[in-house]
Amino acid sequence: MTDQAVDAGGVQVSGHPDAEDRFLGRTRELKELRADIERAGLDTISGRKAPRARVLLVAGRPGSGRTALAEELVRQVADRYPDGVLRARLSDPDGTPVPVERIARDLLAALDRPIPPGAAEDDLTAALRDALADRSMLLLLDDADGAEQVDALLPDNPDCLLVAVSAGPLTGISDVRPCTLGGLDTKSALELLSRHTGSVRVTVDPRAAEGLAEACQAQPAALMLAGGWLAARPQSAVADLAKQLRAEGDEGTPLARVFRLAYTALPAPAARILRLLALAPAGYVDPHTASALAGCSVSGARTTLDDFVALGLLRTVDSPLPQYEVPGCLHPLLKALTEAQDRPAEVQLARARMLERTVRLLQSCRAITETDNPEARERLQGLPRSLRFPSPRAAEEWLLVRRPALLAAARLAVADGELDTLARRLMSQLVRAMVAHFGTQAAAPDLYGIHRLVLDVAERRGLHREKAAALLNLGDLDARTGRTAEALARYRAALDAGREADDPYATGRAMESVGGAHLELGDFDRAADWFGRALARRLARDERADAARLYGRIAAAHTYAGRYGEALRQWRAAVAGYRRCGDVGAQARALSELARVQEYAGRPAESLRTCQEAVEWARRADDVRLQAALHLRLADTLDHLGDPTAAAIHRGMAGRMLGEGAPDPRSAPEQDPNACEIRSTSPED
Repeated sequence: MTDQAVDAGGVQVSGHPDAEDRFLGRTRELKELRADIERAGLDTISGRKAPRARVLLVAGRPGSGRTALAEELVRQVADRYPDGVLRARLSDPDGTPVPVERIARDLLAALDRPIPPGAAEDDLTAALRDALADRSMLLLLDDADGAEQVDALLPDNPDCLLVAVSAGPLTGISDVRPCTLGGLDTKSALELLSRHTGSVRVTVDPRAAEGLAEACQAQPAALMLAGGWLAARPQSAVADLAKQLRAEGDEGTPLARVFRLAYTALPAPAARILRLLALAPAGYVDPHTASALAGCSVSGARTTLDDFVALGLLRTVDSPLPQYEVPGCLHPLLKALTEAQDRPAEVQLARARMLERTVRLLQSCRAITETDNPEARERLQGLPRSLRFPSPRAAEEWLLVRRPALLAAARLAVADGELDTLARRLMSQLVRAMVAHFGTQAAAPDLYGIHRLVLDVAERRGLHREKAAALLNLGDLDARTGRTAEALARYRAALDAGREADDPYATGRAMESVGGAHLELGDFDRAADWFGRALARRLARDERADAARLYGRIAAAHTYAGRYGEALRQWRAAVAGYRRCGDVGAQARALSELARVQEYAGRPAESLRTCQEAVEWARRADDVRLQAALHLRLADTLDHLGDPTAAAIHRGMAGRMLGEGAPDPRSAPEQDPNACEIRSTSPED
């Protein structure tokens, strides 16, 4: 397995220095950490085999180079773990801990393990430990908020190694000794400066350079900002910056003092863009995000972002598309500047512009997949060129790369509470784009989270129709993953919301879904009753195709209950309904099910005649697969009637229809067409 990097939203990215020539100093710390891997733990000393993975802790405040040290350690020892490296960030840039449920889900996705949508935290962490039980892997958990997060993700496998990065100790996890970081040694600090300024400016005034390193307390993040400041001013001496830092006094940390100098030297438009980057979801920025936040052009935003990288104010992300990351140590400083210098209304307007841009990008991302839809093509051509994707593949790549930021944008928009209209549009378009590019099944874990957010907004705003839609979608996802009791509760709540909204679609769908849940739970009487209620609504609205389908569902419930007479009556009603609708294929399938029940009821002769009729209707519908399945059923019936010769003929016909080696159509699972219906949360989109 190749190295995997998983951030709080799950996309595989890497923005950390991993090349040997980019790492400086920390020789003693690396030696101690490597020795900690080999040292005997408490279990080994007592003669027991270690039950869990060894945990190494790199502790230090943000800006101390703790992540870089952990990455260098991983680089040096990764070859000992043949199954690869997993990375995850355990806190958002603003310091909010990422829920363990989300981290476990993303790690399972990186391991290509199935992830049941809506699964509880305990189930996900148990699945993660099971996935790592027979692997030799290295886990790097960055920016851990506390021992509880790390302990929940700790593999029960001594062949794995977990490297955690945190601001403090992980009290509660046994046998962990922290490697606490201070500043760099003087030689390494000066070399880090030289990489930005060139060696000449440091060697001509070594005392000033040492004084600058001391003023920065040899903290890597502060030194990088100092180096960026000097690199942008080739005429300034190192002593000039050291003097300015001393003039700043002792207010704040060294990082805060250097950052103030770097910030005040920026032109006003660039300073405003930098401040507003504190609003970037999950700390990830691309040119479109910066452009929308600041209200400038995309090309201008990208130039400014590249300038910030040169100044040490941003990091580039290893990504096929231009993407940047706000360093976690700078996020509190940017947020404080935004609160102090920008009016709340301006900040909210910037958020709204960012969400609106994201909605339009998602619309474009989805529309490019609808190549056979003239209206979609027309809408796509109406978008500005900067919002259009050159191909469906490019759109899918953008969606995959930006997935963590898009999901974070939805969460932040819902939490804000003042931009609910934009939040609803964003979630609607995000669902549609994910389904269009990834498919419902692959996107189901993310869709579950989005539908929960839709439900939060709908409940907060009293939007009963959208509440019903969200509950139906969540119920469908619960039902697909075997949580039928939970699905039933959601369907009942959706029924109440549908009635509140006077929404006939939601009400009828909820009734049918309640019946389906009872059918799955084996309560066939209640299932038939709820299907009957849904049928009455369909008949009252003259929805003939849906009524015919519901006759079939009622028949299925009676069949499971062994009431074959009633089942036969309902299937005949379904056949008549499809005939009136002119749906030849559905009529053939209903006749096929009618023949099946006749066989169960011990009426093989009737089943044979019905099956022959179904074959004729399947032929008219040009459904070769159904014809083949019916020929196989005819063969089985003829065997029961004692005619093996005719049975062999029908089996041969089925084989010729499907081709040699084709899968047996009887093995194909029958799927409920409403199994996971994704409905829009906003009719205007």
